[in-house]
Parts: sequence; structure tokens; C-alpha cells
Amino acid sequence: MSDIDRRVRAPHGGWVGPIVFAAVVMMVIGTMHGFEGIVALLNDDYYLVPKDGLAIHVNYTGWGWTHLIIGTAVLVAGFCVLLGQVWARAVGVILAVVSILTNMAFLSASPGWTTIMIALDVLVIWALTFHGRDVRPRH
Repeated sequence: MSDIDRRVRAPHGGWVGPIVFAAVVMMVIGTMHGFEGIVALLNDDYYLVPKDGLAIHVNYTGWGWTHLIIGTAVLVAGFCVLLGQVWARAVGVILAVVSILTNMAFLSASPGWTTIMIALDVLVIWALTFHGRDVRPRH
């Protein structure tokens, strides 16, 4: 394979690292949402406040399913970002915003966990909105 062929096929640019970081963090956030959802489904008493102490008064079963659905979507989008899919970056930004809003509404139930997730979502948005095209192989 010639040097020209390698340059055409290989990811390029200084932003590959942050985009890969964003993809991996998205997969971690998706997993964290999944854990939060499973706990909400299995053990209502785990959280600090009753359901009426949350910003949105939904029982913990509803919150559990919400976290599982968002977590699955973020996990899949993160994997697709890692594969260099263009659409996954836009979906990733949208899902990170949805994750931030969900965690803000759930903040009183688990302040430490959700604060960390919000901070990671902000990092994901930052990384996905800068030079994401560098991850895609050139044709």
C-alpha cells in the first residue's frame, strides 16, 4: 500500500482523539443511565427523595424506563460515532442535551451521580461539535 493510499484511508487530523473520547464517554453515559434505570425499577427506596420530591413527579418505574431508553440510545449513538458515522454526531449532541435535561429533572434523587453525568454530557457536546469529520476515512 502506497503512502497516498494510507493517507486516503486513515483517519486524520488532531481532533480524532477528542471525537474518540466523546464516543467512549457516550458509551459510558449510556451505561450509567442504564444502571440508574435498573436501580429505579428494582429499588424505589434507594434514592434520596420520594417521587414527589423530583422536578417532574413521575414514579420511579417511569424514571427507570426513561433512563433505560435514553441510555440505550446514547450507547448506540456513541458506538456509531466511534465508527465515524456522520449522522451519529448530530444525534449524539441531541441525545447529550436530552441526557442533561433528564439528569437536571432527576438531580434531587441522586445529586452526585447526575452532576457527573451532566458534566460528561457537556464534554461530549463540546467534542462532537468540533471537527468531527476528522474521524471519517477519506474516500
